[in-house]
Amino acid sequence: MARTAPLTITDAAAERVKTLLAKRGKPAAGIRIGVRSKGCSGLSYTLEYADERTPYDEVVEEKGVTVLIDPKATMFILGTEMDWVEDKMQNGFVFRNPNEKGRCGCGESFHV
Repeated sequence: MARTAPLTITDAAAERVKTLLAKRGKPAAGIRIGVRSKGCSGLSYTLEYADERTPYDEVVEEKGVTVLIDPKATMFILGTEMDWVEDKMQNGFVFRNPNEKGRCGCGESFHV
């Protein structure tokens, strides 16, 4: 039975990740997504270059990119869609997470 990926990646997000990794100037295993305590709602997403995979990373390989999910973040991220949005007001990664119960007013943090 096929296992559902904990995270889906839109075409726009995959292209942006490819661009960031190409500009980095040194090899990477992919990007790592995590969560940390921050903001008025409790949690915030983090993104960083991953130089290597750790044994407990959840690995999502989709659309030509590798996204590693920090094991402490997996339960908060299950079912999330990662997108890249560019408009007049902002440029950045957007996470559409069905587990979120609320967000702060500035949109920087969330809670589940």
